[in-house]
Amino acid sequence: MRIERVQGRALAIAGDDIDTDRIIPARFLKAVTFNGLEAHVFEDDRKESAGKGTVHPFDEPSGKDAAVLLVNANFGCGSSREHAPQALWRRGIRAIVGESFAEIFFGNALMMGLPCLTASRADVARLMAIARSSPGVEFVVDLAAGRVTAGAVTVAVAMPLTARDALISGAWDATGSLVENYEVVERVAAGIPYLKGF
Repeated sequence: MRIERVQGRALAIAGDDIDTDRIIPARFLKAVTFNGLEAHVFEDDRKESAGKGTVHPFDEPSGKDAAVLLVNANFGCGSSREHAPQALWRRGIRAIVGESFAEIFFGNALMMGLPCLTASRADVARLMAIARSSPGVEFVVDLAAGRVTAGAVTVAVAMPLTARDALISGAWDATGSLVENYEVVERVAAGIPYLKGF
């Protein structure tokens, strides 16, 4: 599956060094599958906000169907668990724009087709301000053009070219490529002596 652009509403989670334990607390990692993780995204932070009488961005009405997540620096640091991007993706997040990402989080997100793009601190702050003040505004994340547009504001975003090219071409999805080209798999398998007769 080719991923060239993502569009939809955005929500902002401010703060540097937000680790995977905050994104999906460890007690929810006992499941055999990733199903249901979306219900527990930022669960402890959300409970803490409710206890203070405030509303966490993921509990805001506009956060229910957000497709773009805006973050600050070193997002996804800490434990190297693929559950964190899985939980975000299952919650509806289809692109993350931030100042920087932990390397393992970035890799886990890429392997499931969840683009993580970087922008300057000032530009991330501008996008966050728009998401908060105008929650209905549609954000367009254009991987090929390297930009995010929100209303009248456009900012430059970047990601490593190999990652960007893998997303745009669909090469990130190894399983999808196999299924799409299954006749090639069958042809190769037919030529392998020890598979003949199966």
